[in-house]
Amino acid sequence: MTPQEELNYNRIAEAIQYIKAHFKEQPSLEHIAEQVHLSPFHFQRLFTDWAGVSPKKFMQYLSIEYAKRLLNKGRPTLFDTAYQTGLSGTSRLHDLFINIEGMTPGEYKNKGENLRINYSFAESPFGQIIVASTPKGICHMAFLNNKEEAFYTLKSRFPNAEYHQMVDKIQQNALFIFREDWSKGNQIKLHLKGTPFQLKVWETLLKIPKGNLSTYGAVAKKIDMPKASRAIGTAIGNNPVAYLIPCHRVIQSTGNTGGYMWGSTRKSAIIGWEAAKTNVE
Repeated sequence: MTPQEELNYNRIAEAIQYIKAHFKEQPSLEHIAEQVHLSPFHFQRLFTDWAGVSPKKFMQYLSIEYAKRLLNKGRPTLFDTAYQTGLSGTSRLHDLFINIEGMTPGEYKNKGENLRINYSFAESPFGQIIVASTPKGICHMAFLNNKEEAFYTLKSRFPNAEYHQMVDKIQQNALFIFREDWSKGNQIKLHLKGTPFQLKVWETLLKIPKGNLSTYGAVAKKIDMPKASRAIGTAIGNNPVAYLIPCHRVIQSTGNTGGYMWGSTRKSAIIGWEAAKTNVE
């Protein structure tokens, strides 16, 4: 990311934080632009380029009221509805193209010994990411602030693996998830290190459609462990694959977005971006 791109990203992040905090006041374009020291025209263009929608439209979906509205429609939750219908009613859901394969007990126990892991750095609508793959699929993806720290985190997950900095087809296919045209994408495979419980939770998250939200309690009920919300939250917090496993779609039952491994501002941005995109589609 160039210095100018990083500056632009930080300005948009600051704008999102302001919109989230002042949504009920319905701040004008001019007022929001003033908060990030840009002219209204420049801010409108920059925000639209980054998010794909105007600040006004984005603001509609970024509010906590949007989250509450999704979860209180007088019918089963959207998560339940999508689960029961097999996601057949929602277009271009990336969830339909992703499946999880857990690592073997030997791979898990040996901390990646005999595993070859390719890794690379890429841009996303929400900042730079590190993405890593084994011959079986994506094993790690995370947003980053520092490349060295990001690689250290990856290596700490698989300390005995063999690492190569290179882009491969598995990574390229996974990155199609951020594009509008998915015609070149194939089914995405994930090769994950996790306990059976964690894998079950992560698989359940894949059934939450793009643009929709669920709660920790709803996820707990879905795996027949209604009293395990805290354990569910821990498993979600240990998600090793940002965005592809949509832990950002799980919020608190109050409607608050809650925490996120890669920052609450980024979580709000992703929720708003997905909701706006889904509405456009």
